[in-house]
Amino acid sequence: MTPIELTVLIFGSMLVMMAMRLPIAVSMFCAGSLGYLMQAGWAPYSSFINSQAFARFAGYDLSVIPLFILMGNFATKGGISKSLFEFAASVMGGFKGGLAMASLLACAAFGAISGSSVATAATISGVALPEMRKHGYSGRIATATLAAGGTLGIQLPPSVVLVIYAILTEQNISKLFAAAVVPGLIALAGYMIAVAIYVRMVPGHAPEVDEDKPPLTFSKLLGVLPIMIIFGLVFGGIYGGFFTPTEGAAVGAASVLITALLKREMTLSKFVECFLATSTSSAMIFLIFIGADVMNSALALTQVPAQLAAEVGSCGLSPIAVVCAILIFYVILGAVMDEMSMLLLTIPIFFPMIMGLDFGMTKEMTAIWFGIMVLMTVGFGLVAPPVGLNVYVVNSMSNGVPMAESYKGVMPFLASDVLRTLLFLFFPMVPLWLVTFIK
Repeated sequence: MTPIELTVLIFGSMLVMMAMRLPIAVSMFCAGSLGYLMQAGWAPYSSFINSQAFARFAGYDLSVIPLFILMGNFATKGGISKSLFEFAASVMGGFKGGLAMASLLACAAFGAISGSSVATAATISGVALPEMRKHGYSGRIATATLAAGGTLGIQLPPSVVLVIYAILTEQNISKLFAAAVVPGLIALAGYMIAVAIYVRMVPGHAPEVDEDKPPLTFSKLLGVLPIMIIFGLVFGGIYGGFFTPTEGAAVGAASVLITALLKREMTLSKFVECFLATSTSSAMIFLIFIGADVMNSALALTQVPAQLAAEVGSCGLSPIAVVCAILIFYVILGAVMDEMSMLLLTIPIFFPMIMGLDFGMTKEMTAIWFGIMVLMTVGFGLVAPPVGLNVYVVNSMSNGVPMAESYKGVMPFLASDVLRTLLFLFFPMVPLWLVTFIK
């Protein structure tokens, strides 16, 4: 069997198992094991499996993942989302489409302490969705806004997706977080502009004037003060050199827990739920790590990834064209896989290819820029049909809004995503601007 045929067999068997509803981690592990055994035999395979799990999980850097997930779970159970939405609604309520814009602001603020897209979408939806429907917003614009706003949970630091990218590519997590700030804020602005344009061009989806605009009070300002302090403490400490990103995640988790206790929202049962949810999510991610490691090792034995990189380098395509092709592939892959699985499966293949091309930047800047481009595309996959995990999550909470309506509503946000991706593709210094200030 030729290397190409073996590669097709490995990928094909993985997709078949996924179609049979096997977990993605199991599908990658079994497909990778099959390819490894066919090429190397039992003895090398058993030796590899014996050492790989410890080698993967013994790294200190990996502990940042459960810590940031725990911080997000504390924020979810700690009643922080309600304070964020009430403050944002008071600020934006006077504009047409203001509550939808307020939901986006709340998603951005919550995402800055959760790092999770689905958690952001689900948590803010629980507060904002009933309010938007009560004030006359259509199910289409309400669900679409919250689904798109949820992606801000991974586009703004601390993004778990960026943490995994940093671990896979051995890049500086602090610099990747810095690089994500400007793109995340541009994403927020783009989504708010999309709402403003849509509610004016397509009448009937938002009230003309909100007669019941919630007032901005000192208590609402006081409600968001802890979130601002936590964000400043975590990222100020990281960039000020007081602690590492892993230590910053621990400080952030402890700070959010203290805030939830002071708000009297954290009960013993919720506290236990936070740890159970964190352990479940972390176990899922770590199992995907192992599955991806086995599959990528099997692919490496075929030498097809190295041949592919050499072929791309010699075919005369411009570096930008190569990145475009990779991003389109990510959009297609997003229809069948979640963001973690995509990264763990593809980054070991694509990253060396990108590092072999000349983008007129240093290798470190190229690696950071490519990480941001991948992050933008992963966010696209979370709301794009036919899957769009965020759309499913928010729609399931909407009490009767047809799925087709939600997908119609996300189209303006997807247009914003495309424009933003093109901006960063042709002007890479936009996302890299803040990185230049970090030594």
